[in-house]
Amino acid sequence: MVNGLDGTRMLIALFIGIAILIVLVLKTKVQAFLALILTTVLVGAIGGMPLLNITLEDGKTFGIINSITSGFGGTLGSIGIIIGFGVMMGQIFEISGAAKRMAYTFLKLFGKGREEEALALTGFLVSIPIFCDSGFIVLSPIAKALSETTKKSVIGLGVALASGLVITHSLVPPTPGPLGVCGIFGIDVGKFILLSIVLALPMTVACIFYSRKFLSKKFYRLPDEDGNIVEAEYQEPNYEAAFNMDMTGVPGTLESFMPLILPIVLILINTIATALGATEGFMSVIVFLGQPIIAVGLGLLVAIFTLGRPFDRQTILQEMEKGMASAGIIMLVTGGGGALGQIIKDSGLGQFMADGLAQTAIPIIILPLIISTAMRFIQGSGTVAMTTAASISAPILIAAGSNPLLGAVACCVGSLFFGYFNDSYFWVVNRTLGVSEAKEQLTIWSVNSTIAWAVGVIEIIVLSIFMH
Repeated sequence: MVNGLDGTRMLIALFIGIAILIVLVLKTKVQAFLALILTTVLVGAIGGMPLLNITLEDGKTFGIINSITSGFGGTLGSIGIIIGFGVMMGQIFEISGAAKRMAYTFLKLFGKGREEEALALTGFLVSIPIFCDSGFIVLSPIAKALSETTKKSVIGLGVALASGLVITHSLVPPTPGPLGVCGIFGIDVGKFILLSIVLALPMTVACIFYSRKFLSKKFYRLPDEDGNIVEAEYQEPNYEAAFNMDMTGVPGTLESFMPLILPIVLILINTIATALGATEGFMSVIVFLGQPIIAVGLGLLVAIFTLGRPFDRQTILQEMEKGMASAGIIMLVTGGGGALGQIIKDSGLGQFMADGLAQTAIPIIILPLIISTAMRFIQGSGTVAMTTAASISAPILIAAGSNPLLGAVACCVGSLFFGYFNDSYFWVVNRTLGVSEAKEQLTIWSVNSTIAWAVGVIEIIVLSIFMH
């Protein structure tokens, strides 16, 4: 074992730490970030790591405090700035009406009878910089308006929208959770964006199918004159009415999409150019602009000077600061996860578990998936689930020589499993759609989120055959 620590003792310490983490998050008033740091200290102390930092023969510092500070700082150093830029951009999307323009654009693009696809793809894009909870609150009036005019069930339309939002929120940077996982695994953000978008599409298609073929018929409900959602007698849809949305004062299509498209394109060009070794001369400038920090920063500037044009300086600054306030806790939780991962790495526990798993028939890629799925079910927060899974499994997968990119995706996929009563988004979706019965809530949202998870699990298992 590394630095004289006993592997079995560290493994027992980790299990005790995880149990304590779950109890702290579920049963006490201790916030997730503090719970992660306390767990990190306990795992290190029970496992036999030095309480005070010591200097080893090779000159490196070893100890619980060093692991906490280096893990926290190393993780946030790579993704903290992008999280800040992303949430500020999201806030501008929210107040400017850009999200509404996206929905209308996709309605026209998909044509009559494809309202579910239009709403899902709108959510798919909007949730890349915006938290899915906020995105659903902002976009749900569009789903209700479409239901009212087309006579399609608001449940089917709303769940299609909610699915698109939660899938990219859980998988695609610069959403904070996936970014944190990238930081903990130390992987290229551009490659992760490319892979996660490809994997997210079949998951979204499966949820659209469930919304249209099952939910919209089993739960046929429409908004009444007072805006309340009520059961109604089934009517054939009026597809023409979908194009009668009031777009007064809403920004144009190019303006609305550009702050999102620009950074994604730049990051992907950087990833491709770097992979091909084309980083000389002019391409070095392109590669620099495609660094995630620079690319998302440019997207934010575009949003400020285009979408933010109708607002005065004070309003824009206040909105961006509001976004930063919501990012703070995500940054802390992500850094806390990085600290826990560093303890596992520094103690040698990652190598110890990798060696043990290598002697079994269990594919090692299943480990992050199981941890993330279990944490999601136990405590509800997708961000905490994927961050915890990444911090525990990253050192093990890296030590075992497994593909860290696939391991990171597995952490994110696990966080989609069966969203129910301990998940805030479960309540946002069901309450907004007027669903109050517990059985209906589970059928409408929990089953739907599990369908997305199941498709993701199949994708990971298939990819693990080709990506070692």
